[in-house]
Amino acid sequence: MRANTLIMIVLAGVFGVLAVVLANIWLAGQRSAMAQSNVAPRDTVVVAAMPLKFGDALSADKLREIPWPAGAIPAGAFKTAKEALAGEGTRQALQTISANEPILTSKITGPGQRATLSAVLGEGMKAVSIRVNDVLGVAGFVFPGDRVDVLLTRTVRGDDGADKSFVDVLLQSMKVLAIDQVADASKDNPTVVKSVTLEASTKDAQKLTLAAGAGQLSLALRQAAASKGETTERVTLSDLTGETPDDVAKRQAELDKKAAADALAEAERKRADDKIAGLTQAVERVGSRLDELGKAKPIPVAVPAPPAKDVVKEVIKYVQPEPPKNVSVGVFRGVKLETYDVPRQP
Repeated sequence: MRANTLIMIVLAGVFGVLAVVLANIWLAGQRSAMAQSNVAPRDTVVVAAMPLKFGDALSADKLREIPWPAGAIPAGAFKTAKEALAGEGTRQALQTISANEPILTSKITGPGQRATLSAVLGEGMKAVSIRVNDVLGVAGFVFPGDRVDVLLTRTVRGDDGADKSFVDVLLQSMKVLAIDQVADASKDNPTVVKSVTLEASTKDAQKLTLAAGAGQLSLALRQAAASKGETTERVTLSDLTGETPDDVAKRQAELDKKAAADALAEAERKRADDKIAGLTQAVERVGSRLDELGKAKPIPVAVPAPPAKDVVKEVIKYVQPEPPKNVSVGVFRGVKLETYDVPRQP
């Protein structure tokens, strides 16, 4: 074998080994870069170690720290349990917090604050309570955290004097803060309550207060995911039967006509009763007068004495007159006088 051939074989082997080594070095570098790119910066977030309900006080045994991607930490979260419990006094949960759910500042009170209804209110919102019962309160199936529509039922008198009833949707998607005196959103047993407290703006609070005295308020429970309002319209009694306004007006006119006829007949009966009563009183007065005349003594009449030459003795005998059996009674009908003979009363 010639020397040149041997040298070429050796050089080929050296370059081949060198290429393999360089390829392995390059692949190792690529794998290391990919591994570093997949490892994001890590941080910690404080979560609930056990389920918490409204009013539960936070403590170290109820919290724990878990790893969390640094770029995805929720707003208002705490990085350490010490930070969550910092400050004088204990903090309390303002709503239900599930296990392993991050503890946020909006879900707990400040240091030393109590879990009251005022701490749950949003910025510029008010709490307004309305009275309900087992029917108006959706049979007790309304719980804190639900959203409801408030309906107002009223009866007003129209221009024609007839009462008209209707229902309006007063407010939509109102958040329920508490039922009676319970603000715990974890409550899941239906309970018949007497009042419901809603979160409302100042204007909506004024509407609720005014409507409570203007009619009857009732609640309509909304779907949990349905928070947007919808277009509504007034519902009247005619909508219940499908009648048109002309039908309602026609039926009302018939009722008014019948009522007027009944009133006229009643007035005629009253006038007839008054005439009969007046006639009876007149008869009683005439009878009383006749009785008085029958009891009166007749006045003696003096008879002149006859001449002396004619001596005549006269005997005067007083005879009691017999009262008449019938009595004539006159009644004026307008300007005409009508006479009736009626039996005299003893």
